[in-house]
Amino acid sequence: MARSNPPLQVVRSPAKASKPRASVEAGTSTQRIVESITSAIVERRLMPGTKLAEQKIADIFKVSRTLVRQALNQLSRDKLVTLEPARGARVAEPSIEEARQVFEVRHMLESAMIRRAAAELSDAQLAELRTHLRDEQAAVQRTDVSGRTRLLADFHVLIAQMLGNQVLADALADLVTRSSLIALMYQSSHSAEHSFAEHVAIVDALARRDARAAVKLMDEHLHNVEHNLRLDPRTPDLGDALKPYAP
Repeated sequence: MARSNPPLQVVRSPAKASKPRASVEAGTSTQRIVESITSAIVERRLMPGTKLAEQKIADIFKVSRTLVRQALNQLSRDKLVTLEPARGARVAEPSIEEARQVFEVRHMLESAMIRRAAAELSDAQLAELRTHLRDEQAAVQRTDVSGRTRLLADFHVLIAQMLGNQVLADALADLVTRSSLIALMYQSSHSAEHSFAEHVAIVDALARRDARAAVKLMDEHLHNVEHNLRLDPRTPDLGDALKPYAP
């Protein structure tokens, strides 16, 4: 997921030279590629297993293949891309076990996060969450698939950012992006309308300062999303599979 981290205020020693402009521009180009591919995954425009041809990406962004390779290496470390010697780079295809582990970690992190949020979020921050919910609702009503997917994911990261914990926000951004990839793999039937309604209930609990209810609602929300993924595939019966086509 693309992140909006505040710029770091680095105090430089007078004797230490700044980075060459070319190096800074290369880093910016690499990050732009990383963020673009991440956004395309979150917004369901890049499917699991999609081949990511270095030269084609280089042509799209008008950069060298070296910079593309750097971006793909970073995405590989983030578990969004797989790199194989014979096949090149592809959008990752997470396993069922990895999917379960991602949601297990989300349950752990977000339960603690929402408990803090119930006690610490200001009225102004709650109003900002309400504004975000209105954006979610508008995207759901106009069937803006990419927009609603992004907004529904950002809801979780926004709460972490409001708590002032950028490490938590970054960790959740990674996990939410991987969750989006998992949903693409395992065909989540949990509708955007349900997710939006659950977000509303969570914010209502936060506004009441009801930490217990907020934690319960967040846990149920994540459970519902995970439950509707097909993480328990059954081996199909050959007779049942072919019966509709039998004479």
